[in-house]
Amino acid sequence: MTAQQLEQALDKMAREIVAAAPPNGELAIVGIRRRGESPARRLLPRIAAAGRRVANYGVLDITLYRDDLSTIGPNAVTRGTEIEFDVTDTWLVLVDDVLYTGRSVRAALDALVDLGRPRAIKLAVLVDRGWRELPIQPDFVSLSVKTTAENIVKVKVSEIDGVDGVDLL
Repeated sequence: MTAQQLEQALDKMAREIVAAAPPNGELAIVGIRRRGESPARRLLPRIAAAGRRVANYGVLDITLYRDDLSTIGPNAVTRGTEIEFDVTDTWLVLVDDVLYTGRSVRAALDALVDLGRPRAIKLAVLVDRGWRELPIQPDFVSLSVKTTAENIVKVKVSEIDGVDGVDLL
């Protein structure tokens, strides 16, 4: 994806979220730290432009919920969760850049449930590359791409990488 295609994908995703969100109740957007933060933040004005108010925004650090924590143990770097609202009864959209095995999303679900009981948790990803190891599927996806186990999908965002785009390596 080029930078322009990435912007168009975010516009489309925002419209889909607005169409799917129940008209009553609070809508919350939560990005999975680190690579889901930027797409989540970029969705906020787009959702507003599509006619829906986002009541809450946050960022979720899943480091301590990872199932490989014992492997990375001493090298684990926590960056902190920034969710300054009660997730209970919210219609929450969890945002990440790439969905692969599903293990990061599982960790995020565990972390969210520790914070409260949302009315619903929906998953938005920029790229679904397949190869799931857990029964997790996105509700909103910009690009589905068939990959091999050797492929790497790199979502680049200007806030971190200095440029926007998606590469398949």
